[in-house]
Amino acid sequence: MMLQNQVPTARRNIRMRQREVARIPIDLIRPNPYQPRRVFSESGLEELCQSIRQYGLLQPISVRKAAGGESYELIAGERRLRACRMAGMTSIDAIVFSAYEQDSAVIAMMENLQRENLHYMEEAEGYQNLIRDHSLSQEELARRLGKNQSTIANKMRILKLPDSVKALLLKYNLTERHARALLRLHDERMQIQIANVIVENSLNVKATEELVERTIARMYGIEKEDKPQKKMSPVVRDARLYLNSIRTVVQQMQSAGLKPDYAATETDRGLEIRLVIPRRST
Repeated sequence: MMLQNQVPTARRNIRMRQREVARIPIDLIRPNPYQPRRVFSESGLEELCQSIRQYGLLQPISVRKAAGGESYELIAGERRLRACRMAGMTSIDAIVFSAYEQDSAVIAMMENLQRENLHYMEEAEGYQNLIRDHSLSQEELARRLGKNQSTIANKMRILKLPDSVKALLLKYNLTERHARALLRLHDERMQIQIANVIVENSLNVKATEELVERTIARMYGIEKEDKPQKKMSPVVRDARLYLNSIRTVVQQMQSAGLKPDYAATETDRGLEIRLVIPRRST
């Protein structure tokens, strides 16, 4: 809802010189190169096509005049345009703008952000293309879209994942939060391995985050705290994840004036933890 309330302000900032409503030949309309959406549901298009056949096009598409004025570039309404083509229409109602190229790209992004099924990867790539091709800062793009700069930055971080990992996210329809969890691993091989574990075990986001946390602990040295030359059993390795929490509690006891007797020893059976809290003197 907040986005919809903010869009009119963003639209007023778009530099539009003129606009008119006209019926134009569909063959004269070329795609918007900054259309963020790459995948369109065939069943959804068919439903929209049947609706247009029965009731007509209820909302015109938006286009801008291309250089020379003999053709048009789509700004917003690609689903509607595709559905009209499916319905066999040769012309379509359109709001014709004389818009700058940069503004055309921003409007296309705004149009799609209001639709719930825009994939988070498409959204991130759309932001990246706008920033790269039009020399926009994240702050400027956020202002035009009516969003927070931190939102733009967090979305674009997902693009740092290797192409192989992004392909898995798309193939198995993993969520944005799954992707964010994988970002914490800075090793492509490990990211792929964890992504496959997520899919094979149908892990939710919480379970994925816990798995990533355990993996990071193993990768970055927690198991090296004692004797690195001795092979550590899986039980010991997992138990070590809790050692820091126990040590923190011991330190808090010491700060409170207690003198706990604490020791952690690796044995053949696993990791033995000994903690004795002396009684206070009365």
